[in-house]
Amino acid sequence: MKSISPPLSRCTPKFLLPIFTSPSQSPPFIVAAAAAQPRKATTSRRSSRSTKTRTPSPTLEPVATPPTEASTPNKKVLVPIGFGTEEMEAVIMVDVLRRAGAEVTLASVEPELEVEASGGTRLVADTLISACCHEVFDLIALPGGMPGSVRLRDCEILKNIMSKQAEEKRLYGAICAAPAVTLLPWGLLRRKQTTCHPAFMDKIPSFRAVKTNIQVSGELTTSRGPGTSFQFAITLVEQLFGEAVAKEIGEVLLVNGHDEDPRKQEFNEVEWSLDHTPQVLIPIANGSEEIEVVTVIDILRRAKVNVVVASVEKSAVILASKGVKIVADKLIDSAAESMYDLIILPGGEVGVQRLQRSRTLKKLLKEQESGGRTFGAMCSSSPIILQKQGLLKAKKSAAHPSIAMSKLDDVPNGARVVVDGKLITSKGLSTAIEFGLAIVSKFFGHARARSVAEGLVFEYPRN
Repeated sequence: MKSISPPLSRCTPKFLLPIFTSPSQSPPFIVAAAAAQPRKATTSRRSSRSTKTRTPSPTLEPVATPPTEASTPNKKVLVPIGFGTEEMEAVIMVDVLRRAGAEVTLASVEPELEVEASGGTRLVADTLISACCHEVFDLIALPGGMPGSVRLRDCEILKNIMSKQAEEKRLYGAICAAPAVTLLPWGLLRRKQTTCHPAFMDKIPSFRAVKTNIQVSGELTTSRGPGTSFQFAITLVEQLFGEAVAKEIGEVLLVNGHDEDPRKQEFNEVEWSLDHTPQVLIPIANGSEEIEVVTVIDILRRAKVNVVVASVEKSAVILASKGVKIVADKLIDSAAESMYDLIILPGGEVGVQRLQRSRTLKKLLKEQESGGRTFGAMCSSSPIILQKQGLLKAKKSAAHPSIAMSKLDDVPNGARVVVDGKLITSKGLSTAIEFGLAIVSKFFGHARARSVAEGLVFEYPRN
């Protein structure tokens, strides 16, 4: 994989790569925020164990089109990224906020648009941070990651933009290492109750540090890590668009699950353990769901799995379902020259259709099954690709609830992740975290999965 070395000048543009346009077809699950008015945020109720505290603060039915200017004011959001940014945090924020109808700008603080994130995923920003100097944003949200938080901290342009945001009492937020590493040196945590990743809590003054997943203090919202990114993003949606929109976004993302639903159900249990480093292929296409792609890549690489991301398009750069641009490691024909212990198909309505049309991928999946090797799918790729190729015969599987019951023959009730022999499937979107950890557990055991979950700040069963 190509590595991008940190440049000496962090914010002075040297050249500009072309910016890709969004697909003309509206992606699935875009929601309207009509009639929703900003209001004080309330606690998310995904689980009785979820924690969110706040000090006094100054914020569906799925439809086919985004909110119109007549129905809701346009909300502008800036998400800056740099070399070593935590990809799950950045992509989840962008995806969730765009679903709510926000106009999100992903801006690079590096001299170039392409940025290699902390887990090796390469993202292409919409613009350079220098182009954002004179814009006014309703919200600026900083992802964490190391050295990404340092790269953001050392960008003078971003510091000036962020300082002005705080001075004018507009919303701003940070997650993971960013509160301690980026905001604290800028003086933007004064008189603010703050949380951050457990590894950086000792940097926050003890009388201001709060060990909660989400902390809202005036215009500032902070959170702990990749595993709390959905709660963080939905809290930001609530501040921008109101409680009702945030609740509906949570339901679409499958964040507001029932506590009694099992995280994982397993049938026909077999061993997945190997005597070598697992080799995993993740094919992607224009329209693939970026949350699922990036989350699984990040988690598997944290567990030291060798992950190859392959584009089925003519270009290595794909435009995902909510407009995030991801750079694949190679094209599918080149990837097909190797053998993989596991092939994982991400969802995303348009992306799944494009994956299905790849003859090379069809051949790889057929060989995977005939060779007795493992394969998996998330969201709509389970019924649309695996079912149509006859790879789900006599198998229990999961898919997004909007299509599972009508498209699949044997769906266990409630389970977010289903393992049947050498097949693994999930409902998709927010369940991608549990999906990734389930794969780690099957390859390496529960202890390795729990260790990865702790680094994510994601609650994971002890047994």
